[in-house]
Amino acid sequence: MRINTLKTNPNACRPGPATEWALLALLATLWGASYTFIKIGVATIPPLTLIASRTLVAGLLLLAVLRLRGVRLPRDAASWRRFMLQACFNSVLPFTLIAWAERSVGAGLATILNSTSPIFIFLLGLGLQGAEKSSLLRLVGVGAGLAGICLIVGFEALGGLGRSLLAQLALVAAAVCYACAATLGRMFRGLDPMVPAAGSLLSGAAVLLPASLIVDRPWTLTPAAESVLAVLALAVFSTALAFTIYFRLIRTLGPMSTSAQAYLRVPIGVAIGVTFFGERLAPTAWLGLACILVGVIAMTLPTRSRRVEVGLDR
Repeated sequence: MRINTLKTNPNACRPGPATEWALLALLATLWGASYTFIKIGVATIPPLTLIASRTLVAGLLLLAVLRLRGVRLPRDAASWRRFMLQACFNSVLPFTLIAWAERSVGAGLATILNSTSPIFIFLLGLGLQGAEKSSLLRLVGVGAGLAGICLIVGFEALGGLGRSLLAQLALVAAAVCYACAATLGRMFRGLDPMVPAAGSLLSGAAVLLPASLIVDRPWTLTPAAESVLAVLALAVFSTALAFTIYFRLIRTLGPMSTSAQAYLRVPIGVAIGVTFFGERLAPTAWLGLACILVGVIAMTLPTRSRRVEVGLDR
C-alpha cells in the first residue's frame, strides 16, 4: 500500500521548505568558512595553486563518491561543454579574479563588492528570456541584504571605492560571473546535483592545474602543514559538499533565492573571524544582521509558480 501511495503522489517524499532553508544556511556556512580557510592557505601557498588544488581535490572526491553510488558522469560532448561553461563562470574566472584583486583591495570593500551577485541575477531576470523572473519584493530583498553587508563590514570600507579601480572592477566582474553561473545552473535541473558539481569542478581543474604548473611550479613550494590542512578543508567542505548543495538549491529554490547565501555568508564569515582571529565587529553590525535577515526572507519566499514547480505547494 505504501509503494502505491508513493507512486500516485510523487510529492509525498519530497522535502519541505524547511529543509531547503536549512540547506541554504549550511551552504552559507560552508562558503562563509572558506574565507578563513583561504586566509590560512595563502599564507604559504600561492593563490593559483591553492585554487587549482581546491577544484582538483573536490572534483576527484565527488567522482569517487559517484562511483561508490553507481552514478556515472555523462560522456557526451554537449554535457561536458556545459560543465566547462559552468566551471568558467563558477570557479575559474571568479576565483582567479578575486585572488588577483585582493592583493590591492581591502578585505571589507572586497566583501561588499563580491556580494553583489544577487543584483546581477535580478537584472538578468529582467532582461534574459528563460531566466527566473524578478519581482518588487525580491528587489527589496536585494537592497536590504546589500545594505546589511555594508552595515556589518562598516561603511568606512566604501571610502576606498575608486582606488585600485581595475582590482575593484575585477571583483564586480567576479560577482557577475557568479550571477551567470547561478542562472546557467538551471540547465542541470534534471541531473543528480552531485553530477554537475563533479563535472564542473573537474573541468575547472583541467584549466587551472596547467596554469598552476606553469606559473607557480608547485613542486618548488614548501607549504606549512596548516596551509595544507586548510586547502583540504576548503576542498572537502567549502567546495565538494558546498557545490553539491548549491546545484540542488538551484533546482529547488531557483537562482535568485540561492544567491541569498551571498548575504548570509558575510555575517557567518565575520563571526568566524571574531571567534578565532580576534577581529572586531563594526558598531552597526547587529543592525546589518537584521537587514540581511529581512533581505534573505524577501529573496527566498517562493512564488506560486515555483512552489508548484518544485512540489512545495502542498
